[in-house]
Parts: sequence; structure tokens; C-alpha cells
Amino acid sequence: MSQKTAVVVEGLCVRFGSREVLPDLSVSIPEGRIVGLIGPSGSGKTTLVKTVIGTNRFQAGTVTVFGRRVPSLEAMNEIGYMAQNDALYEDLSAWENLIFFGSIYGIRRRDLLKRAEELLDFVGLADDRKGTVRNFSGGMKRRLSLAIALVNRPRLLILDEPTVGVDPVLRRKFWDEFESLKENGCTILVTTHVMDEASRCDRILLLREGKLLADGTLAELLEQTETGNVEDAFLKLSGVDAAEKGAV
Repeated sequence: MSQKTAVVVEGLCVRFGSREVLPDLSVSIPEGRIVGLIGPSGSGKTTLVKTVIGTNRFQAGTVTVFGRRVPSLEAMNEIGYMAQNDALYEDLSAWENLIFFGSIYGIRRRDLLKRAEELLDFVGLADDRKGTVRNFSGGMKRRLSLAIALVNRPRLLILDEPTVGVDPVLRRKFWDEFESLKENGCTILVTTHVMDEASRCDRILLLREGKLLADGTLAELLEQTETGNVEDAFLKLSGVDAAEKGAV
């Protein structure tokens, strides 16, 4: 049986003024998998995910999420999005932030209260639910952002650099949580420039200057490039020689 797809991008072209960020991109994201979008800063990763969630305009091509053409309110209701920068109301508590964002989706009050309890426990903030977000550490804010991205029980979870600025212990906890979500049927697209995180992904998309360099499992990419790790594979596929390696 063929693998169902969560996201299909075909011939996508995104320009900002005269700058072409994604010139002609085609890629698909299978359902029920963790897919890593890997590449250096400026490679187009954030542009791609913002286009998938429907907040970026594009000049050519098509994007579908679970069969619905983007932009689409129905598609957006099935997506959870965690941005690079925490979009939180710092004057509110963790609990109040969750209730506010959950209400945007029209979740019934009784269900929302139960969901908020579950999520605060899931991300380890149950004891800090009444704390004002302004006083939270960076790691606590990232955990709250993840909880908010999950409040609508998304079928597709998009995480843009979710582990930036977090310590190694929290990074491991996040990835354990992503695995748990996948086991429960969630499709996850995660962008990162931390190459060793790619080993936790079922598939890896290598992006540079808006172009897809490779798409496959880690084992496939290592075999294709005859290298021993994803960073060396990326460098080889990018055509970067040893002298340039330190600059990437």
C-alpha cells in the first residue's frame, strides 16, 4: 500500500520583491512521520513552512494539506504551528495563554479546560500554570509554545527551529515528545540547522538557497554520498569542499 501524504508542494515559487526565495520547489510529506527540513540559515526553510500554513503568498505552484488547497481555513484548523520566536502574551499566565489560543479554534469551554490541563502536564508546566509568562525562562516559554501548538489536536504539527536556545536535556525531552506524538498518528515537519537532530527524523529534506538537494532517509543519504554523518552528506550534496566546511 502506498504511503498517504499530509502535504504536497508542487512547483512552488515564492518571491519577496525581486528576491526569489523558493524558485521552483516540489516535495511531499508523508502522513505519520517525522520529517526534518535541514539547511543553513537563509535556505528557505521558514519561508516554506509559512507557505504551508497559509501565511505566505506565493507566485506560482500549489500547496495542499490533507488534500485541501492552501490557503484554506479548514486546512489551518488541522495544523499546529510553533514558530522560531515565541508568540506569547507575556502579561498573561501559562493557563490564560492556553485558554486564549484554544478559544480561537472554537473549542468548547469544557473540552478546552480539560485539554489545557493535559497539555500543561505534558510539557511539564502544571506547577507553573499561574505564573506570568514574562517571568518564565526561555525553556519554559518554548514548552508553553509547544503546548499551544498542540491545543487543537493537530494532524500536522509544524515546528520551526523548536530547540533553538534550549539546553541539551530539554532538547532530548522535546524529541521524546515528538516521537510520542508520531506514535499517536501526528505528522511532524521540523526545521533545524542542528544536523545531529536529523538522526531522529524518519525522512530528511536537505534545502539550500531554496532548492531541494536531497530527500530520503538518513541511511539513504549517507549511502548516496558515501559519508558517515548528515553534516558531511549535506556538504557533499551542496558541493562545499573541505576548505569551505568551517564557514557553513
